[in-house]
Amino acid sequence: MSRRTDQRRAAVFAVYQHDVTGRGIDEVLDRGASAFTKALAHATQDRAEELDAVIARHAKGWTLDRIAPLEKAIMRVALLELQDPEIAPGDTPIPPEGAIDEAVETAKTFCGADAPGFVNGILAAALREVREDARR
Repeated sequence: MSRRTDQRRAAVFAVYQHDVTGRGIDEVLDRGASAFTKALAHATQDRAEELDAVIARHAKGWTLDRIAPLEKAIMRVALLELQDPEIAPGDTPIPPEGAIDEAVETAKTFCGADAPGFVNGILAAALREVREDARR
């Protein structure tokens, strides 16, 4: 698994499986997971509460428990990269728009028809917030 997109998706599925099964991140990661995938999955899980607060703040009319676990995992991973682009040592950060685009594409592939727009809306609002905070 060499492409970063595939590695990000592996992190998303590890976070998703952790949430659904309660098993540890290391238990649900593939044995051959890259250092980047491991770092991304662990960092996402470590900051899940903070990331969920961002999702909840921008999910107008939705509570966190109504958001499908896979959609939530997709958004958490993308949000982490929006907030902290240098996840793994020596990693080349993904541009924020790239993180959002990859999240939307993942939602298109693996989630329901409404998920891509929902994911895009929340992540775009979160990116605006990150950029506003950086200006202060």
